[in-house]
Amino acid sequence: MPDEATNPTAPDASTPSVDPSTEAPIEALQVEKSAPAEATPAADAPAANAKAAAKGKAAGVASAPAEKPKKEKPPALEDKPFGEFITQEFMPKLKTTMGTLGFNDLELTFEKQPLPIRGMEAAGDCWQVAGTFQGGRHSFLIGFLKEDIQGQKVFSCSDYGSKPSLLESFMIDERKVTLDLLLMYTVQRLNGQKWLVGN
Repeated sequence: MPDEATNPTAPDASTPSVDPSTEAPIEALQVEKSAPAEATPAADAPAANAKAAAKGKAAGVASAPAEKPKKEKPPALEDKPFGEFITQEFMPKLKTTMGTLGFNDLELTFEKQPLPIRGMEAAGDCWQVAGTFQGGRHSFLIGFLKEDIQGQKVFSCSDYGSKPSLLESFMIDERKVTLDLLLMYTVQRLNGQKWLVGN
């Protein structure tokens, strides 16, 4: 009996044929399908707005005029250290002021020593501006009980080389002492002795 022709087994019609080379992984297909839904304009809007705001701020800063640095005021003469103020400011200006009044022989010293008043020895040493003029005929001193022009001050004067016997408070009504005030009070006090008016 001749061998029956054997037909190759036909593929199952219910199973579609798929070329393995063209088959994409399931995960890739799912990503591709979902990608358009994720890249929505609404999601990118906040970032875009932030960038636009940053650009606007940068433009505003660039267009704003640069502020000029403020010029610092020079320190006041009265802010100088005590010794510098007395020797560099007060004493030269007092000599100039007295010169304009016709007294060009004013001699000034600045020393720390006891007040030359009987009974004041216990006060100890203090800085004093001592002056003489008219050939030593008139003498005066301004004592600074603290190394501070704003601190307590005293005044004393004498004639013809005699020792001073009276010590007075000086500039007690001024809350803030300036160079101009110190000069003015000194000249006023000397004039109060009738030393500057030719009497």
